[in-house]
Amino acid sequence: MADPTDRILETPFADALSDRYLVYALSTITARSLPDVRDGLKPVHRRLLWAMRLLKLEPEGTARNSTAFKKCARVVGDVMGKYHPHGDQSIYDAMVRLAQDFALRYPLVDGQGNFGNIDGDNAAAMRYTEARLTDAAAELMDGLDEACVPFRDTYNGEEEEPEVFPAAFPNLLANGAAGIAVGMATSIPPHNVAEICDAATMLLDDSETTLDTLLTVFKGPDFPTGGVMVEGQAAIREAYATGRGSFRLRARWRVEDLGRGTWTIVIDRMPYQVIKGKLIEDIAALINDRKLPILADVRDESDTEIRLILEPRSRNVEPAVLMESLFKLTDLEVRFPLNLNVLDKNRRPGVMGLRGVLQAYLDHQLDVLAKRTQFRLGKIDDRLELLEGLLKAYLNLDEVIRIIRYEDDPKAELIAAFALTDRQAEAILNMRLRSLRKLEEVEITRENNALQAEAAKLRDLLASPEKQRRRIKSDLAKLRVRYGPDTVLGARRTEIADAPKVTIIPLEAMIDREPVTVIVSAKGWIRAMKGHVDLSAGDALRFKEGDAAAFAFHAQTTDKIIVAAANGRFYTLGADRLPGGRGFGEPLRLMIDLDADIVSVFVNRAATRLLLAASDGRGFIVENADLLAETRKGRQVMTPREGSRLKLIRPLGADADALALVGDNRKLLVVPLEGVPVMARGQGVALQKYKDGGLSDALPFRRVDGLSWTMGGAGTRTRSETDLTAWIGARGSVGRTPPLGFPRDNKF
Repeated sequence: MADPTDRILETPFADALSDRYLVYALSTITARSLPDVRDGLKPVHRRLLWAMRLLKLEPEGTARNSTAFKKCARVVGDVMGKYHPHGDQSIYDAMVRLAQDFALRYPLVDGQGNFGNIDGDNAAAMRYTEARLTDAAAELMDGLDEACVPFRDTYNGEEEEPEVFPAAFPNLLANGAAGIAVGMATSIPPHNVAEICDAATMLLDDSETTLDTLLTVFKGPDFPTGGVMVEGQAAIREAYATGRGSFRLRARWRVEDLGRGTWTIVIDRMPYQVIKGKLIEDIAALINDRKLPILADVRDESDTEIRLILEPRSRNVEPAVLMESLFKLTDLEVRFPLNLNVLDKNRRPGVMGLRGVLQAYLDHQLDVLAKRTQFRLGKIDDRLELLEGLLKAYLNLDEVIRIIRYEDDPKAELIAAFALTDRQAEAILNMRLRSLRKLEEVEITRENNALQAEAAKLRDLLASPEKQRRRIKSDLAKLRVRYGPDTVLGARRTEIADAPKVTIIPLEAMIDREPVTVIVSAKGWIRAMKGHVDLSAGDALRFKEGDAAAFAFHAQTTDKIIVAAANGRFYTLGADRLPGGRGFGEPLRLMIDLDADIVSVFVNRAATRLLLAASDGRGFIVENADLLAETRKGRQVMTPREGSRLKLIRPLGADADALALVGDNRKLLVVPLEGVPVMARGQGVALQKYKDGGLSDALPFRRVDGLSWTMGGAGTRTRSETDLTAWIGARGSVGRTPPLGFPRDNKF
């Protein structure tokens, strides 16, 4: 017996890992996540439909239909056991989506039972639900028995499965697709079949048809849940030209008059893939958190149709303003991405534009037509061969009977006597006696003539590309009739409109303006007391034992509070969202992702600038608006160098023109403020250099006013120094010892 260690290969770990990951990536891209441009299906969907076809789960009214519905568990079992050796739940989830009319524009599975709903409820277990194919699925697979697409062995070699469907139904654009592979993804919205047929017909008539011409009939996505697409034509064109872009989709709404000046807003169409139940929860949270004071209530009155009711706080509220605010704050408006990343006929992934996708579909249809024609022609030729032999037998019936009765090898004698083929002779020998009647000869002659005429037409079709295009054009016209705009399934659901130009009221303007006193303790607890409390009254500011005041200032409930951390990250809090002042407040770390010491807490004032300085003497000027953060993670404004931290923040007066800096080493430096750059983020520039210690304090001021500081001792005397020539230097200098009487703590 061979030693297993003899088969161990020495190879670098990085090479072995990369080779195996590449195999996995290719498998994910080509056999799982990306759809085929020809039929718009991923392997799991193709295998599901193929298995249902073999189970004869044809749509109602078709000739092949032999059963009404079958349990989904039966279908999933066949798919998993024969074609798709993966988890049964993942297969069932894919099957459920094919049956959901709010997920697919044209469902491919006709489900019976609970297949989920738009509220986000899951489908019932597969043992309770039943399914069969829809007409669209049948059209996708029409022609599979006519050798028009390649087949391959299944994973265990026991069965065969089609590599692609004939796809008379343009499924890729009609139903769209979404998937995430390794290093790439796809996202294709659904479209209207009638518009796809019109665009494909234009491309058939003239292969040089421009995208602009196609877009005159191809309007854009048509989502199963309807809605209103508010996207500019330039953006739509760019998306379809490059195969990448996005579309803004909104809920459809209308105002319902209740009389006496009162009204409500009714939402009757949802954006695609938005879960209604979660959307209602989000709107209710806005009302409870007082983030949208002009909205009073939200109700769900939906049954088979969507009906969400929004009640305004006052009849004086403008409906358009209320809806624009909701579009901004909730998923009543979403962006659906377009990424036409598909597998071409050679199984290579790539991003295509609209013209490329339509041309690939038409090329596939022409190829399928040619192969189906060849298959039919082969069947006709086989039948004509037999009919030719039978006609020879009827013309020489007495001789044929004699040979069969008296010859030892009638088959060979027939072949020699009438120049028959082996198949023709075999057919004559297998004829029944009652087939010898005159009527049968007439029928064979009629069939022979009909097949000869059909064969001539088929050969003519194969020889003429123009006739093939006309045939595809005719098929598209029939498809357009079945899914036309006047049919229930084919009528366009998504409206296309321009976004209304409405002046949005800032959320701050919807908050009642009230005075508050913001208090932050040394241990990071924050609270807001009503009114402007006298900050000099010590008994008004109570803290937990061992805690004390760190920051306290007056503000309004409409203000934004900025929290600056030592790591240079800035956080934003709404003053109206701060905990009340009856207790000790709440820890800031529960409200924001604070992971460093607090340097400062202050009110954000519009159109003002601040000086940020780090402990190593580097700094810059920042606009107040650049400090605002949208999330609890904050915004990284200053990035101090290793070993340093954000030291201080100083507001700049409107007329400040100089900056005084003093270090821990008691060196004073005055630099022109114009030499300090204005930045949105970064480390800043060197303001003052130190051999020992770092920055102690900084003060922006007017040079003509000089510097003033409080003298030491028990008195309150101050000293002013207007002649600062000795301490003026270039930015990044060391500075000199300050004037006599400068505070010993090195603070201005």
